[in-house]
Amino acid sequence: MISLSLLRKRLALPRTSWQLCLLAAIGGTASALLVVLFTFSIETIQSFYLSQKDNYTSLDALSRFHLPIVGGLVILLFAWLTGYQYLRTGIPFVLHRLKVANGIIPLRNTLNQFFGSVVALASGFSVGKEGPAIHLGAACSSYIGNKLNLPFNTIRTLCACGIAAGISACFNTPIAAVIFVMEVILREYKVHIFIPVMIASLTGSMITRSLLGPTHEFGYFNKISLSFHHYPALVILGLILGLLAYGFNRYLVLIIKYSSSIPIVTRIMLAALITGTLGFFVPFAMGTDLSAITFALNNNLHLQLLLVLLFAKILMTITALGLGIPGGIIGPIIGIGAIAGTCVSVLVTGYLPGENLAGDYALMGMAGFLAATLNAPLAALLTVVELSNQLEVVVPAMIVITTACVFSGQFFKNRSVFVMQLEQQGLKYRKSPIEKSLQRIGVLGVLQENINVYQQECSVEVLSSLKNIELLNHVIIESAPKTENLSSYSTFSWLKIAHDPITERVEIVQLQLLPLPSQSTLAEAYLALIEQRDGGVYIYDNDPNEILGIITFEQIRSYLLEGKTTV
Repeated sequence: MISLSLLRKRLALPRTSWQLCLLAAIGGTASALLVVLFTFSIETIQSFYLSQKDNYTSLDALSRFHLPIVGGLVILLFAWLTGYQYLRTGIPFVLHRLKVANGIIPLRNTLNQFFGSVVALASGFSVGKEGPAIHLGAACSSYIGNKLNLPFNTIRTLCACGIAAGISACFNTPIAAVIFVMEVILREYKVHIFIPVMIASLTGSMITRSLLGPTHEFGYFNKISLSFHHYPALVILGLILGLLAYGFNRYLVLIIKYSSSIPIVTRIMLAALITGTLGFFVPFAMGTDLSAITFALNNNLHLQLLLVLLFAKILMTITALGLGIPGGIIGPIIGIGAIAGTCVSVLVTGYLPGENLAGDYALMGMAGFLAATLNAPLAALLTVVELSNQLEVVVPAMIVITTACVFSGQFFKNRSVFVMQLEQQGLKYRKSPIEKSLQRIGVLGVLQENINVYQQECSVEVLSSLKNIELLNHVIIESAPKTENLSSYSTFSWLKIAHDPITERVEIVQLQLLPLPSQSTLAEAYLALIEQRDGGVYIYDNDPNEILGIITFEQIRSYLLEGKTTV
């Protein structure tokens, strides 16, 4: 049986292993079960006052007005109990924690995400389930890795696995979940990460299918009938969606910007008041995307009614998310795109061939608006393929997606809504290329363990008299703490051989070693040594006074220049 210490050393290296795959499956299972519990909680609450899930038209107009206000008060009550500073949740927050904390997410933020989003989704706010699913999946899987004291590079991978499992459990789209993680969350494709993420996504989908059934909420799309005669209209649809995505992102960020100085209680209640007022007049705009899409597709609405529904859905979404209601953005984006596509289908009906233009154009609208808003074309493409179960959507969807992304990005400088939110909220999300590269390797995988630790009484002069001077590369001198405080660190110094190229003399240089926890990656070691560009760090596990090994700056330099470390 492999020991935990040996397991941690193996996981510290960026390699695919059965141990990492097993952890991905465990983390994916736990994350998916938590997301299923989240979904059941929403449906259970809704069952007390709705005739069916997300059908807010079964309520009278006054109840639709009151429901979001009551929900806002409950959200504030729970936020007060856990601390308002922990109210920040969602995909942007997860991206931020991946960069600054290796995916480790505070428990109170996760509690606010679970209970706050359950209340928000049950009370009619125009937010989605996938944002909470991503947050809950990331928190659950990273919690397992952190409890096992695994290296930070492994915890980041497990965090990505939890995100994939959460999305897969939420939408039952395992392929799109994997691509979303790689394209939007991690922004890189590495085999040693790709395979565990696939396993976690598969696990999430299997759990959803076993507990909720093999179908998903978008199973009403019929066989697509878009021929090449529709391609010019699809290009126009892509242009409209690109413009719409730019406006959506811009005004969402503006609301975040100008509401940041408003007290949280005022912001939440203002969002509730806007949602209640719009729900009073346009009930199908309330809730997630499912209600709005079903209404737009099944009622043969006039263009004016569709435009009213589109405007109400956009306004509900940007005010709810911009003012701080906990919930996701992808669900409402899918709904808005479907309504926009249905609007275009009304204009082309009678001029172009086809029997199900509303459903076909709604599907294309979902793809284009999702791609342009998130700047994730491949994830959007695979999402509509899996939601519709049709490979025939690939070519028309690619036309809409490429048109929308190029038009939105080229002419309006539109970017991912998550990046814009992070920048506006002042959350760090960028790392230098060097740090990103070094984050992939844990210090336990490359530390030098063949060392000799001597007490301070063994002076440098005595050590320099050793015949085999090369031994000094493995000599560490320990100096006991000056005080009796148990939290004080011992001082470790590394005796290094220095060759003077001018005099050709060999000297012994004593350099102080800096302490670094065993969960760290080479990125933390690099940042600790970058100023002096010499010396090294010593690695400890639980007790800072017990040295496990050292990593020198030369090892880090070797990896950056040659792609490998020298031990």
